[in-house]
Amino acid sequence: MRVGSFVLAARFPGQGEGEALHRAVRSAEVAEESGLDTVWLAEHHFVPYGTCPSAVTLAALLLGRTRRLRVGTAVSVLPTVHPVALGEQAALLHVASGGRFSLGLGRGGPWVDLEVFGAGLEAYEKGFPEALDLLLRWLSEPSVGAGGERYRFREVPVVPRPSEALTEAEGPEVVVACTSPASVRLAAERGLPMLLGMHVGDEEKAEMVALWRRHARACGRTSAEIEGAAHVSAGVCQIADRRSDAAEILLKAMPGWLKQGLEAHVTVDGRERRMRDPLAYTELLCGLHPVGTPRLCADRLAATSERTGISRFALLVEGSGDLAATEENVRRLGAEVLPQLT
Repeated sequence: MRVGSFVLAARFPGQGEGEALHRAVRSAEVAEESGLDTVWLAEHHFVPYGTCPSAVTLAALLLGRTRRLRVGTAVSVLPTVHPVALGEQAALLHVASGGRFSLGLGRGGPWVDLEVFGAGLEAYEKGFPEALDLLLRWLSEPSVGAGGERYRFREVPVVPRPSEALTEAEGPEVVVACTSPASVRLAAERGLPMLLGMHVGDEEKAEMVALWRRHARACGRTSAEIEGAAHVSAGVCQIADRRSDAAEILLKAMPGWLKQGLEAHVTVDGRERRMRDPLAYTELLCGLHPVGTPRLCADRLAATSERTGISRFALLVEGSGDLAATEENVRRLGAEVLPQLT
């Protein structure tokens, strides 16, 4: 089982962006010290829900500050960036870090980001498959040209190549965030592992994994590809000596962050959006994920893995909103939970 942290660089009420980003960086440094496998970095624009606007940029910083830790994006929002530009950055990080970078991709939402970056609503609604395929080609071929609906350009060399091998190039791992059957099928067709969100429980995640496996098989993916797909389950982790204390930490801090963060999202076309109740959502997360004693957290992770077949986790560890408490949470995860999972 491979356990990592999920870092949003969340700005809690009363905090500044610098404080949120410092906590994000420190939590990653402590994650390496504590034996975690990966740090997954979220990306958001124009909202305090997450103050990191470029997951690949923060990944570059953290890859430079660590030696063993894998660093991944969760996710880089593909409709707001040219896939070749993102592919070049991913290849650079892959080569320069010695293969420690994972590229998580997502479709994002119908937010004003699409207007600001000039992508338009169509990039969100229809353009993701074309952009994804172009990016995958960039990470696997020596030269690439495009003649699609959205992207058209002459063939150009891929520099740097994700691998110096003259045969099949091994590029960075690519993971796709999946929130619907359509996105599950898209990932399965391409043999890409999924990142499944923290808002859904074990039953729904198990159904999505089963759908992925069925569709991958129907698309001709090999048994080795299907069995070897390393899907990632996102969740929340808060450790305390009593479960009630762990839940109380999150219930005091997270609703305020969720309220100001989620309310700040603006749709690009003025469509109505329904926001979750922040307190009820926090309570839901406490019930779904490893929140409690170290033993309870280990049992919760093991149960999720057994039910879903997923063996990789990206756990939100900054739910307290406090730097010292976040560092302690990460250290306890490494020292008191991970040994129970081996």
